[in-house]
Amino acid sequence: MATSIAEKPWTDEPLALIPTPVFESKMHNLFTNGASHMCMVHNSLFRGYNSIYQQAPYIADADKLAFIGYCLTWYKFLKTHADNEDISLFPKTEELLKDNTIFEESHKEHSSFKPGLAEFHDYLTSLKSPSEFSGSKLLEIMATFQEPLDKHMRSEVATIAALSSHPGTPKEGSKEEKAAQQAFDTREGNNLIMSGMTDVLPFFLFNYDSGYEGGIWADWPPIPGLVRWTIMNVAQILHPWWKFASCDAQRQRRPLYAVPGPGNI
Repeated sequence: MATSIAEKPWTDEPLALIPTPVFESKMHNLFTNGASHMCMVHNSLFRGYNSIYQQAPYIADADKLAFIGYCLTWYKFLKTHADNEDISLFPKTEELLKDNTIFEESHKEHSSFKPGLAEFHDYLTSLKSPSEFSGSKLLEIMATFQEPLDKHMRSEVATIAALSSHPGTPKEGSKEEKAAQQAFDTREGNNLIMSGMTDVLPFFLFNYDSGYEGGIWADWPPIPGLVRWTIMNVAQILHPWWKFASCDAQRQRRPLYAVPGPGNI
């Protein structure tokens, strides 16, 4: 009999998932929606982090090469996400609201976790062979940026949601708001796709729980079902590491592959 999720840790620790502003406020406007969409991306990154953190101590020698690939894909996801914010989301939002002070703290927070993230990457890419991989060493590195990463991901969602009351925000229901929402969604969706159709985008989807918050995000992002199925199945052909992800190809929660069940630790 398969081990149930209840019998194994899932990917909601050590980084606790972030509630979306839409779920908490029941409001739907430009920045509440935008912050919630950002929140869902951050939660996928959190599930990725947690799945690495929880499985790293238990990786068998035969799985080390694939696990390293999984870790490096998470790194690429987080780095390109942060870089896209710096060059796209932040300046475009500041331009819309005519206020260049909005993301001052967010820029500082990026700087707070990027050195540790770089060390994470450098450790994995400097291994002479997969057999040298050490789960304890990786956890040691992750501990250096876990707190600033957690703080940033939460505060950024709150910062964006708070822009709903900014004096420069387009009036709710106006043509300007609808145009800004469409531009925001298109730009951020394109950034995610351009980050990597065969690695970053599948990583996002394989760590996206479609049942989160009662399933209200099951149809987000608006990728046609056949396209999503193709992306995820092609990714499984190209890369062997999706078995470490927190969700299956239907974006349903599943037990973590490498974590032993009760009595087997």
